[in-house]
Amino acid sequence: MVKLVYFLVLLSSQSKTPNTILALDKYFTPFKASINGLKVPSKFTYPFFYDPNPLSVIAAEELQAYIQNEMDWDHDFGLDPDSDSGAGKMFGVLVVQNKEGELGYLSSFSGKISNSNLHLGFVPPVFDMLDPNGFFVRDMDELSEINRFTAELLSNPEVEIRKKFADECITQSKIEIEAHREAMRVAKADRKMRRMEGDIEMTGDAFKILEKELSKESLMYKHQLKTLTENWKDKIDEAQSNLSEVMRKINFLKKDRKKKSNNLQQKLFSQYDFLNQKGKLKNVVTIFKNTAVKVPPSAAGECAAPKLLQFAYQNNLKPIAMAEFWWGRAPKSEIRKHGFFYPSCRGKCEPILNHMLVGLDVEDNPLLIIPVGLKAPEIVFEDDDILVINKPEGMLSVRGKTDLPSVQDWAHRKYPNSQGPMIIHRLDMATSGILILSKTKKANKEVQAQFIQRTIKKRYVAILEGIIKEDEGIIDLPMRQDFNDRPKQLVCHEDGKPAKTRFKVVERVNNTTKVHLYPITGRSHQLRVHAAHTDGLGCPIVGDDLYGTKGVRLHLHAEYIEFDHPISKKPLKLKVKAEF
Repeated sequence: MVKLVYFLVLLSSQSKTPNTILALDKYFTPFKASINGLKVPSKFTYPFFYDPNPLSVIAAEELQAYIQNEMDWDHDFGLDPDSDSGAGKMFGVLVVQNKEGELGYLSSFSGKISNSNLHLGFVPPVFDMLDPNGFFVRDMDELSEINRFTAELLSNPEVEIRKKFADECITQSKIEIEAHREAMRVAKADRKMRRMEGDIEMTGDAFKILEKELSKESLMYKHQLKTLTENWKDKIDEAQSNLSEVMRKINFLKKDRKKKSNNLQQKLFSQYDFLNQKGKLKNVVTIFKNTAVKVPPSAAGECAAPKLLQFAYQNNLKPIAMAEFWWGRAPKSEIRKHGFFYPSCRGKCEPILNHMLVGLDVEDNPLLIIPVGLKAPEIVFEDDDILVINKPEGMLSVRGKTDLPSVQDWAHRKYPNSQGPMIIHRLDMATSGILILSKTKKANKEVQAQFIQRTIKKRYVAILEGIIKEDEGIIDLPMRQDFNDRPKQLVCHEDGKPAKTRFKVVERVNNTTKVHLYPITGRSHQLRVHAAHTDGLGCPIVGDDLYGTKGVRLHLHAEYIEFDHPISKKPLKLKVKAEF
């Protein structure tokens, strides 16, 4: 009965501006499980890198049970192991405190489900673009009509007939004109020969008559070429004119659609105003104005986290902690695991959340905290030309925008008289192991050339979450940057760069697999993505906070390298055992 009453309230609340305060008790969910003894965090969750607070974990578990047992959505999450269809969704929970001091949580999902933004038990969107009475649905119907009419014109057989005829005219004109030019070249050579023979055999008026004939013949060929060219130009112009009659309509429709689509996007952006804890409202266009992309990406503001915070601020609920989890099958290009927690995305959410979190006491970014007891790089090999170190995990290879320690800074402090850039290649901050540095420009150039030519042999050791069946093999998955969630990488068969990794199992122990990884190419995050992706090994590296589950450390170590010394040309083979 309670669910029915709620559903009626939900339906009645649908409007063009769902930002108005709604029936709070229909969205605020008290904890079913006992939370006695759990400490309320003093700071709000840093959304881009976090361990879920125990309160968020309980809220997420209760929401997952609700999704699994009580929701009857017409949406295939892809959880059937025997099916390749379906797509998962990101869900979010926000632990909040109401005016009475009671703890509970709000729930949301990213985007839409079953072609609707409004579902039982989930906070409404910042703007409901799917409102049947709203401008977005109306304007999208108009764009769809333009698309339909354009498709009808393009599918008209007459268009293809006219296009084919125009193309054939152009092709045939080239053939005939070139054939005539070749005939002219042959005739010219023949006239030259006849003129030479006449000059020898003829005298007086006879030779003059020959020259006149040859001149007339030359003019005749030129006149024929001109006539042929003009005739074909007329035919081509007529054919293209007939084609243009139809294409003008199509091009006009395409331009009209583009203009209407851009206007609709701007109109849509103007509906997204976000609050922060201080009550300040900021438009999504203003929020993204000072970012690198300048313009809000598509669906900005439709993710779970902004929806949750917006509803909390509108209804005087105090945000306590937040967590987001993936539910269902992973997208083909991304790495997502059913039921796992994930941070908010950088591309769409970070600018919005940076505004929305103003006024909240938020946890420090763990990535900007210098690890306690961070070791200095260990020197493995050194001479006057190069330096080979064992980079500790948690240290950047090159200096970044922050004050975090880097090998680059360490090296320049230790070797202030080194020439040129010392860093030749890189390891991820979370990866430990062998790194080659140069002390001279010549050494840098020579070693870099070996990397470019892929003559350097490298071996990494990693421990994976789970058991892989194959003992060895090659992973071939092209990759590109995830523009909406940097620094993550995507598997992309359309626009990705080639990425190959050879692997060999070392041992299988306690539901983990120790492997040797041999990168054939050197893409950013290649080993981490190839290990975690379902089309790769399907098992993330232990402790991988980007593509797996955060742990004490990333269990990935560059343990062996083989290359030629840049000056002596003698082979160097160096190995450093992993600490795990």
